[in-house]
Amino acid sequence: MIRRRLPLFSMLLAALATTLGLSGPAEGGTETRSWQEIVSAAKGQTVYWNAWGGDERINAYIAWVGDQMREEYDVTLKHVKLSDTADAVSRVLAERAAGKKEGGSVDLIWINGENFAAMKEQHLLYGPFTQALPNFRLVDVEDKPSTLVDFTVPTDGLEAPWGMAKLNFPYDSARVDETPRSIPEFLEWAEAHPGRFTYPAPPAFLGSTFLKQALIELAPDRAFLQQPVESDAQVEQFTRPLWEYLDKLHPNLWRGGETFPSGGPAQRQLLDDGEVDITISFNPAEASSAIANKLLPETVRTFVLDKGTIGNTHFVAIPFNANAAEGAMVVANFLMSPKAQAVKQNPEAWGDPTVLAMTKLTAGERHLFETLPLGVATLPPDELGPTLLEPHPSWMTRIEAEWQKRYAR
Repeated sequence: MIRRRLPLFSMLLAALATTLGLSGPAEGGTETRSWQEIVSAAKGQTVYWNAWGGDERINAYIAWVGDQMREEYDVTLKHVKLSDTADAVSRVLAERAAGKKEGGSVDLIWINGENFAAMKEQHLLYGPFTQALPNFRLVDVEDKPSTLVDFTVPTDGLEAPWGMAKLNFPYDSARVDETPRSIPEFLEWAEAHPGRFTYPAPPAFLGSTFLKQALIELAPDRAFLQQPVESDAQVEQFTRPLWEYLDKLHPNLWRGGETFPSGGPAQRQLLDDGEVDITISFNPAEASSAIANKLLPETVRTFVLDKGTIGNTHFVAIPFNANAAEGAMVVANFLMSPKAQAVKQNPEAWGDPTVLAMTKLTAGERHLFETLPLGVATLPPDELGPTLLEPHPSWMTRIEAEWQKRYAR
């Protein structure tokens, strides 16, 4: 679900790495130790987990994980709260440039998309390691292929999945009778209800995701978006409909499109305050979780678009020079456990969907999920519609930068 993005960062990372000659293989190598050896080595370690810190529900969940790590494995978990994952990636790059091949300050990163693609390309990750984690065998790699392919980039065992995400739109049913069913209908709806919709400013994750959804629906051939950008001419051709669309949409947004919320929590507050009627989420259970935590009114519901919405997986990865690689693997394995996944999926906690395959679980483990409340605003799985594949990361690097040039104030 939730990641912070890097406008132009992957290009800057590649350029700096080339200048410094940082093109060698990952230092960690394939993890070959037994699980018992890894757990034993992790005992007493402190894991610095660099993860977005912008949502108190998620922060509370990570704190609960820390409690479990301390009690079950004698591992101390420290949540390094980020506003942008690029901050952690920059730190790892700087340490490699300084020749710090071990004892790094970052042990675990919440990551996906451009961040992962950039770190993988520059060999800044430890592993492969996921095959050493016992709970990885429970992951639904068959029906959730994004657990193995991150925004068209194969994970190759360098990151462990721990949550699913799918674009959806919370709205206040007390004020909205009919919802738009496509990106073109969003424009029609906004024109009929000026000021009642907005989206976070890119590179905030939800804002960038809205741009991707619009790009996919408006592009002349969406198959091209699965491939890396080849030329400026290609970008201009495939993004022209997006900019024409946004030029028409923005005057009808909240505050006339002159300003945008900073991210998901700020956008959610606008819905709670009655300033907008429709917002954006990348977690199908988020609205229900927010209602349960009294962050949204009980009249909020969710909808999706008829031809499908973007979906993906979010992961954790270990930098090549992690000081507590063993502890990080223990945390990553616990995050994929039925216990941790069920707590995370509960809308009264976070509501983040599981990466696990129910068919791979015991009856008792399945029961953890079967007894979870769905939530008043959560659509059943069969009503979430088709899942659209993420574009290749290189498209969003270009689009986020262009959005800033055109619309940032």
